[in-house]
Amino acid sequence: MTTAFVFPGQGAQSIGMGQALAAAYPAAKAVFDEVDEALGESLSALIWGGDIETLTLTQNAQPALMATSMAAMRALEAEGVTIDQAAFVAGHSLGEYSALAASGAISVADTARLLRTRGQAMQSAVPVGVGAMAALLGLDFATVQEVAAEAAATGEVVQAANDNDPTQVVVSGHKAAVERAAEIAKGRGAKRAVMLPVSAPFHCALMQPAAEVMAEALAAVEIKAPAVPLIANVRADAVTDPDEIRQVLVEQVTGSVRWRESVAAMGAKGVTEFWEIGAGKALSGMIRKIDRSLSSRQFGTPDDVAAAKG
Repeated sequence: MTTAFVFPGQGAQSIGMGQALAAAYPAAKAVFDEVDEALGESLSALIWGGDIETLTLTQNAQPALMATSMAAMRALEAEGVTIDQAAFVAGHSLGEYSALAASGAISVADTARLLRTRGQAMQSAVPVGVGAMAALLGLDFATVQEVAAEAAATGEVVQAANDNDPTQVVVSGHKAAVERAAEIAKGRGAKRAVMLPVSAPFHCALMQPAAEVMAEALAAVEIKAPAVPLIANVRADAVTDPDEIRQVLVEQVTGSVRWRESVAAMGAKGVTEFWEIGAGKALSGMIRKIDRSLSSRQFGTPDDVAAAKG
């Protein structure tokens, strides 16, 4: 059985995530301590005892989800599961940073600081209320691209931002254009069009200021070749060169998250099982919809990790 390790993105956060792992595994607790020190604040206190509204702020959710994924990874390592048991790593949006940290390409401390910068830059790129995102359910990616092109005809930005699975594509851009896209999609046969509770329009051209911030931040950080290849969001293909990794991380800020294609690419390369490492199980749900022949397991609790030995 060939396995890929995959790492969740924003939306998976919850109060208390990773706390049981930290209590059960000293190596998992050390991750949260390292992230707290890197950020100069107790992010772990917010994750385990704060309020969900503050945790969900992009600048907090991004490093918090990475910390939880890396805590799960360290717990797995304590049970004898190592990164080289994966054929590939991949992550959904910010999860790509978790994948790179897990594969040794970027240190946990640098990853935490990069994600804090990324969250702040993405939040400040567009004034609150100007942008929006919507999930269009029941249309394929090509149709949503056509819908977005029609909705953007007025000169406003709206793009297909996340190609999550065959039943769900997310559009992002100016609020009015996203609302137009939602109405057009219904006319094209979408089952539903759901406006998402996000604070900024991620993965579209409006994020260009954030891409410029990340280009500068990434240039200043040491990136090594990952222990196993990364399947990059924007390419749906393997990347191992450190300079290329920098490039795809910058492109990812304004580019589409090609998750459906990424999972299909890993399946075509022989992957049969996906291990979702960190909070929640959203990726496993997407993977089932992409290809029912692929299996998935979640690793976010001590019981999950203990089961990995079996």
